[in-house]
Amino acid sequence: MDPNIVRKGEVFRDLHLQDGIFVMPNAWNAGSAYLLAAAGFAAIGTTSAGIAYGLAIPDYEGRLSRDASMQETSRITAAVDVPISVDAENGYGHEPEVVAETIHAVVEAGAVGASIEDHPGNLEIPLYDRTQAVERIRAARSAADSIGIPFTLTARAECYFVDHPEPFADSVERVNLYREAGADCLYVPGVSDAKTIAALVREVDAPANVVMGLVGAPLTVTQLEDLGVKRISIGGSLARATFALIRRAAEEIRDNGTFTFSNQQIPDDELCRLFSDRM
Repeated sequence: MDPNIVRKGEVFRDLHLQDGIFVMPNAWNAGSAYLLAAAGFAAIGTTSAGIAYGLAIPDYEGRLSRDASMQETSRITAAVDVPISVDAENGYGHEPEVVAETIHAVVEAGAVGASIEDHPGNLEIPLYDRTQAVERIRAARSAADSIGIPFTLTARAECYFVDHPEPFADSVERVNLYREAGADCLYVPGVSDAKTIAALVREVDAPANVVMGLVGAPLTVTQLEDLGVKRISIGGSLARATFALIRRAAEEIRDNGTFTFSNQQIPDDELCRLFSDRM
């Protein structure tokens, strides 16, 4: 096993065990990952939404293939020297053995962590039943352990995204079951207010990830640390903001014939110097 990926696995694992909070922003290609690493972030996640947008396909299960996701992940891991955790959606398949194959693919792509959702992408069956969901996490854990590197497994409960009648209670029960099945970090996307986040942190038995960058009035890093959150991710928000800039620039050029968007650009020579540092 490559000692460099073992080192990255140890670094990422230890970020979840040490005191305090850390931010894991999400990248969708090598360039965005490199800029985030250059800003000093100790770990980076991928965003399946951002990768999908970069390929001009919508962000939902089944449209972004595992191969396409892993190809982009390989470019990202080759560009930076910090640990990468993959947004592996639902593991790119329903069966536990497919989820296990995905974990192997994640490590082959150079990453040392992954998140697995319990949402199958079927509106008629919004969540896997608990037994199947637990088996999927257990299979992911077994696959990761068989590889022989420190691998941080994040389990997600998608209750808030599927119009669940009792999203908080079911989320807590689900992620604690996932913890027992081998998850290292627990993630309930859709929880955003301080009161609910604090209650979630109290109720779960593992480091908790919270996503920021959604529309609204997000909490600060300091506020989230005070609530007991261990890790902050930003999902596809940075990618969406980048695409918003492209659309505004396109509309400005089309409608006004002006180019003021360019005032926000990073000069070519600065970017060239930045990227030459990795050669």
